[in-house]
Amino acid sequence: MSLYVEARIDADIDELWARTQEPSQHQRWDLRFTAIDYLPQVPGEPRHFRYGTRVLPFLTIAGTGTSAGEKRRADGTRTSALRFSSPHPLSLLQEGSGYWRYVPAPDGGIRFLTGYDYRPRWGRFGALADRVLFRPLMGWATAWSFDRLRLWLERGITPERQLLHALAEVAVRVGCVVTAVVAAPMVALAALALAFVLPPLPTTPAARRCLRTPPARTRAPRVLATLQER
Repeated sequence: MSLYVEARIDADIDELWARTQEPSQHQRWDLRFTAIDYLPQVPGEPRHFRYGTRVLPFLTIAGTGTSAGEKRRADGTRTSALRFSSPHPLSLLQEGSGYWRYVPAPDGGIRFLTGYDYRPRWGRFGALADRVLFRPLMGWATAWSFDRLRLWLERGITPERQLLHALAEVAVRVGCVVTAVVAAPMVALAALALAFVLPPLPTTPAARRCLRTPPARTRAPRVLATLQER
């Protein structure tokens, strides 16, 4: 899997599972999705779902997917896997697959991690756009969302309130840079550097708090193979 994100979350594993597996909860903290809904399930088949991402006020890119979960294992680890695709012609992401793992840490808490990959559309242009812009953006959005989930579980700060915190903090940083440019042009570069270097407030989600490189060579879970290729 070419994209990897891991967050350490001090929470009950059942509560973490619920907030990541229930669509109404998942769509609140995950920046990558605006809406997630389960489709009617056929007995004996994986769960099917529909998702949407609003990229403009008047434009939502939708897709569908299938998921399967290994809710419990002997060592306490839980796993869920999914395959997804979007037929929308404006969606750079054509199809892909991924997994979530919930790994109890020896000293308490949960290692919540994901690995996923996808195939872009639009030929060579799509591959270039993905490599230069879209894939780094997806990695950042995943990590930012994982930290948003962590703050929700650990501190009880709702995802909606965290978004307001983030927007307010960005506004303050931009305002400081603009003020420095106008009032003291000689220190504008220093103000700009500080705006990027200073860590976000503890109540504001930050992608930098998540691990973005797997600690060791990882393999996709076997449950992913139970989902048929689209």
